[in-house]
This record gives sequence, C-alpha cells and structure tokens, in this order.
Amino acid sequence: MTRATESLTPELYEYLVAHSAPVDDVLGELAEETARLFPDSLVMQIGPEQGTFMTLLARLMGAHDAVEVGTFTGYSSICLARGLPADGTVLACDISEEWTSVARRYWQRAGIASKVTLKLAPALDTLRSLPAGPMFDLAFIDADKEGYVGYWDELVPRIRPGGALLVDNTFSHGRVVDPSITDASVQGIRDFNDHALADSRVELVMLPIGDGLTLARKKA
Repeated sequence: MTRATESLTPELYEYLVAHSAPVDDVLGELAEETARLFPDSLVMQIGPEQGTFMTLLARLMGAHDAVEVGTFTGYSSICLARGLPADGTVLACDISEEWTSVARRYWQRAGIASKVTLKLAPALDTLRSLPAGPMFDLAFIDADKEGYVGYWDELVPRIRPGGALLVDNTFSHGRVVDPSITDASVQGIRDFNDHALADSRVELVMLPIGDGLTLARKKA
C-alpha cells in the first residue's frame, strides 16, 4: 500500500497556512466580518489555503470564464476572479440577498466587481437558462449538498474541453464513511461522489483540502 496523505493536526495546519501565500487585508477582513455576522454559518466559509489553491489553479490553467454555485459572502468568488485576466468573468449563483450584500461590498474593495455577475435565483434555474454548449473554463460547486448531482449535470456540458470543476465538502466532515449517518446532506454528498466518479466525461481526484475538494478535468 502506498503512503497515505498525512493527517493534519491543528499545529500542522497552522504551519501549512503560514507557509502558503498570505491572505491580504481584504480577504482577512471579509473572513472576520463573516464570522461576526453569521457565526452559525461559518462552516460555509472556505479556508485560506483553499482560496489560494483556487486562485493558483485558475491562473495555471489560463481560465477566462468561471461560474460558482454558492457564493455566500464572496470569499470564493474573489479568489476565482483574482485568478482570471482583467477581462475575465465570474457568474456567481446564490439565493441570499443578505449574504451576497456582504459579497458585493468586498468585490468592490478587492477591485474585481467588474468581473462578477451575480444571479439571485435558484442555481438550477440560472444554469438551465444558459446556452447548452461549452462556455466556462472553471466551475466551483459549494451549495446545498442534495443539489450537487443536479448542478454537476448542468455544468459538465457547459465546461470547455480541458476545463475544470471544483466541488467542495466532498468529505462531509468525515461523515461519508460512517454508514450510521443517513441525513439528506450526507447522503447527497455520497450520491454525488459516486455519480462524479462514474462520469466518463471527466477524470478526477478527491483532494484532502478543507472538507474534501474534488477536482475534475473535462476530457477533450
């Protein structure tokens, strides 16, 4: 058996973050304000190392157009937009005016507001209203877990060959491997993980970043 991924103790995680590109004031203050305004929803905020990974991935693959399902207070959309060129675009899908009102302020502060188009509507409706063919280089899914399969099925045809999809929370905080846990959110992640793995249109890897981050590349 090959060596397993190292488990992250709190000390090792702090070391990891300290030895990654530092978070700037905009993202740091956004994380702090989100924690203050929405303490019960902090589990929805991606970590700094994941945000940096998303920015670097967008830059490395030369992405121009991105879409995210689940915007929350804007941390992930800022990270995506920063990885795109000046004329790049991010389509941000969410249903909460309260959360995205914070995102709008920080998009302005980050200087990327011109790249972002926010659609406040059920994400499936937004995605189904788009042209059916490939139009995005990069997608990020981080929303209601029961909806992941539906979002995936709408997004994969709209990703250009060689493009990528990132899907958050695919560990479900470790609950995916506990058969005694059967709530809809966890089962939604299990169903999605099996569905994505069986999708012959992509090749993928599940990464131990944050709460599990699946990276898929659409085949040519």
